[in-house]
Amino acid sequence: MVSLSPALPAVPTVVARSPGYWSGVFTRLSRDKLAMAALAILVLIVLMAILAPYLAPADPAKATMLRRLKPIGTPGYPLGGDELGRDMLSRLIYGSRLSLIMGVTPVPVAFVIGTILGVTAGYAGGFLNTVIMRTADVFFAFPSVLLAVALSGALGAGLLNAMVALTIVFIPPVTRIAEAVTTQVRSLDYVEAARTSGAGAAKIIRIHVLPNVLGPVFVYATSLISVSMILAAGLSFLGLGVRPPEAEWGLMLNTLRTAIYTQPMVAALPGIMIFITSISFNTLSDGLRSAMDVKA
Repeated sequence: MVSLSPALPAVPTVVARSPGYWSGVFTRLSRDKLAMAALAILVLIVLMAILAPYLAPADPAKATMLRRLKPIGTPGYPLGGDELGRDMLSRLIYGSRLSLIMGVTPVPVAFVIGTILGVTAGYAGGFLNTVIMRTADVFFAFPSVLLAVALSGALGAGLLNAMVALTIVFIPPVTRIAEAVTTQVRSLDYVEAARTSGAGAAKIIRIHVLPNVLGPVFVYATSLISVSMILAAGLSFLGLGVRPPEAEWGLMLNTLRTAIYTQPMVAALPGIMIFITSISFNTLSDGLRSAMDVKA
């Protein structure tokens, strides 16, 4: 089960990342059949989103009440029709676009901002560390779901505001991981030697700190994508994300909720797509974490 709370993992032991190390990571990852299967599924979903105009058999916005809530297998409507008679297959294909944009985009943005804040706090220490980390701790006082809903509600419904809200939710945990790893790296011998030799803080961070920090933080950030997919769908389900008549999996779940007793399989299709996508991201993240495990 994918957790909706961005729980912080144990901070890995930091070692120097050489080019040989990274080639070993990709070699071990390529041998993980489960991770490769998840990667293949994600590639197919991304291709489906990119090629939606060519793959969709019908106009996803074309409604006809004659096709309303048609069951799976209806001629011309292989996955049935929704509450307005629109082709479910076409809407699922087009829905992958907004679902991926809304679910994936906040994580890279939070990765960049959180890494900058965490590295700054971890390397500088002192008062600056206290200000940054205590501010991040304020956000940890709220469950991620509640915080995302509150921020999105305060900013207003819409795709952009929902992504901003999710980005704010994910910045504190990324900052915490980056700060913890940076604190480890800062005390290593070669960093102390570089500092003693007169190297500036910017050069030390660029050459010695970031190469060791980015790996663990990146792995943790990839694990947040599955959480982001679920939270993004939840915001759209609550009317705080994508607005009708756009096709988006979370919004489709909302509009089809009244059909759960008449056409349960049709109503469950968007949820199945959300589950497959989020579990694939989670499985790939687990495989990447295992591949980066130096002891393994």
